[in-house]
Amino acid sequence: MSNEGKQVKVHYVGTLDDGTKFDSSRDRGEPLAFTCMAGQMIPGFDAAVRDMEVGSTVTIRLEPEDAYGPRRMDMVQTLPIAQLPGAENLSVGQRVMLGSPTGQPMQATVCDKTDDAITFDLNHEMAGKALTFEIELLEAE
Repeated sequence: MSNEGKQVKVHYVGTLDDGTKFDSSRDRGEPLAFTCMAGQMIPGFDAAVRDMEVGSTVTIRLEPEDAYGPRRMDMVQTLPIAQLPGAENLSVGQRVMLGSPTGQPMQATVCDKTDDAITFDLNHEMAGKALTFEIELLEAE
């Protein structure tokens, strides 16, 4: 029986290939609620929940294409510091919010900085990574 279109609640633990935990609804003590297959989740996570039964637990490993996508070099951009007021105070590794040309907020990581220029990586921090999730389906209505 498919859960497509249903409101579902799951508990999950997400880990990287080296075993590092990057996210967990269990640690927050709050299940994740979403509409299955409505595009609210990464594709592989949605697909796994679609075919689960309430009370069951699955462990899935998602390649980047089924998660946050591959890391794209066109999403790494270098700009003159003079064009960004306050950029001189940023440091490598810092996460910041930037505005797109259309005004959409975008998260970025400062990945390089010189006296004259600053480089931002606009890729999602999980882009290019394989992700493993242990998912328990709690509800499907």
